[in-house]
Amino acid sequence: MARPLNVEKRSELLEQVVQYLQLHGLAQMSLSPLAQAIGTSKRMLLYYFGSRENLLAQVWAARHPDAHALFDDVDDTDGLRRAASALWEAITVGEQSGPVRLLLELLSLATTDPDQYGSLATESIEALVNPIEAAFLRLGHQPRQAQAGATLLVSGLRGLCQDRLVTQDTARTDAAARQLIESVVTVAG
Repeated sequence: MARPLNVEKRSELLEQVVQYLQLHGLAQMSLSPLAQAIGTSKRMLLYYFGSRENLLAQVWAARHPDAHALFDDVDDTDGLRRAASALWEAITVGEQSGPVRLLLELLSLATTDPDQYGSLATESIEALVNPIEAAFLRLGHQPRQAQAGATLLVSGLRGLCQDRLVTQDTARTDAAARQLIESVVTVAG
């Protein structure tokens, strides 16, 4: 009989993996050096997470912006504006500013290695777009308009976030984010 997983140990390992990946990135991630760096073994990582791919999925699940928490209560354009602004803040200066770097790297890797990263990248995008699309639907938009508005908001903010990380130009990217949000909200209104 297999012994049950130590949930605390798994959680602790996951946090260490997240910290490691935020410093070192995903591209060259190999389980053996990762395990050594965080003081465990490759065998233990496989025991707790099953595979490299599942570990990456767990990292993203533990640290992605919770678009549901931000957008599920949106029922008017002011709520949409507030939620979109909160998403921008979360990915640039808030608790998601570190993990969003992993998302940007994941999306980049998915374009060159879709077999390894494509499905996780797609799931990551859908985790952001779907709750925002649902908010647009609640505001009375047709499904295609709702999907397009949510995609514009997510992709636009993500691109501006990447721009900000590269250039460190917070004033310009904040102004562009406000303009993007306002244009999306205006269309939603």
